[in-house]
Amino acid sequence: MTMFDDRERAEEAKFARDQEMLFRIIARRNRLVAQWAAKQMQLTPAETDAYAKAVVQADFEEAGDEDVIRKLVGDLTAAGVEADEPTVRRALEEQAVEARRQLMESR
Repeated sequence: MTMFDDRERAEEAKFARDQEMLFRIIARRNRLVAQWAAKQMQLTPAETDAYAKAVVQADFEEAGDEDVIRKLVGDLTAAGVEADEPTVRRALEEQAVEARRQLMESR
């Protein structure tokens, strides 16, 4: 029975590590896409840093990416930047790849 228990604990530990890595990838992705949007809006470095924190924070409003997409589209549009949902989704996908790459390189 201990071999089964050991295997179960190992699977639980792997699941926890995978979930933590996914959380880190999404947070990094959100920061990167916020930097992309800030560049589009021509924000200063200090404004960019504050904006990145606000976008990461926005992701905690509801499950999924819709809260982040709404924020980005709304902010870009308010700043006079032509942006739509597909453009922001594409940026999120591109930054997710970059976030994963950055986290894998830092290991």
